[in-house]
Amino acid sequence: MSTTIVALAGGIGASRFLEGLVHVVPQSKITIIGNVGDDIEIHGLHISPDLDIVLYTLAGVVDKSKGWGFRGDTFACQDLLRHYGRETWFNLGDKDLAIHIYRTEQLRNGRPLSEITQDLVRRFGLRIRLLPATDKTLQTFVTTNIGRMHFEEYMVKRRTAPKVRGVTFEGALSAKPASGVLESIREADGVIISPSNPIASIGAILGVSGIRSALRRTKARVVGISPIVNGKTVKGPADKLMRALGLKSTALGVAEYYRDFLDTLIIDRADSKLTKQIKQVGVDPVVTNTLMRKKRDKIRLARIAVSELNC
Repeated sequence: MSTTIVALAGGIGASRFLEGLVHVVPQSKITIIGNVGDDIEIHGLHISPDLDIVLYTLAGVVDKSKGWGFRGDTFACQDLLRHYGRETWFNLGDKDLAIHIYRTEQLRNGRPLSEITQDLVRRFGLRIRLLPATDKTLQTFVTTNIGRMHFEEYMVKRRTAPKVRGVTFEGALSAKPASGVLESIREADGVIISPSNPIASIGAILGVSGIRSALRRTKARVVGISPIVNGKTVKGPADKLMRALGLKSTALGVAEYYRDFLDTLIIDRADSKLTKQIKQVGVDPVVTNTLMRKKRDKIRLARIAVSELNC
């Protein structure tokens, strides 16, 4: 298959879908544009949670029970940090730390994040192209009833308990797409918007100057997969964030948020009643089972997404 596919991706939901996509499309024909809005500095180290989840999942080393980190990892370093009085709400395994130490060292040596990420891709034996949306600093912040905080603090430390009042992408105005991002969208045979958080994950990518307009201009079909089923997210706080921004926390709300560039939205059977309304916003709905409980579910969903690209 010579078709080149570009996928916009967040973390856990996207990585599960991508696990199926690599069984449908050769890895060398897949470019993944990853979210860096979740990137954060912990213990002086640069952490790229979503890029790493995609990397670990496709390399077959992810801890599937948690959906993040290395399978069978130990936490000796974090245990000692806790003993020394350091906050350890963001879990970092010992193998995981090695990646963050390497990334941070390379960044301090002047290498761009995109170059370091592709270096890690090769070291993990993968043939995909994994691009951060930008090499510049971009961070997602959530304004809540108890104050403004980084998305990871809201998600991990606070467990999405605070009431959300707003979401901002700090650095988005000055951030430029990483090398290859706009070109990959322009030259793609098809673009897939993974089933990721439309605000915190895909929204952060779209916040980088030029990416949303590139999606509008591309000649390729753009197919999305709704991460919201029957008004609720399968995982994560996408529904809460969408409601906070005045959007419908439904598959229809996803279609409306992407309507300026989306051709087709794959939705779950539980949302079949929304097909007429989705068509009215100019997006073609495709109804199927979108839940990815087993490997075969991931592959089947990927096949459907690729077939809708008509390439």
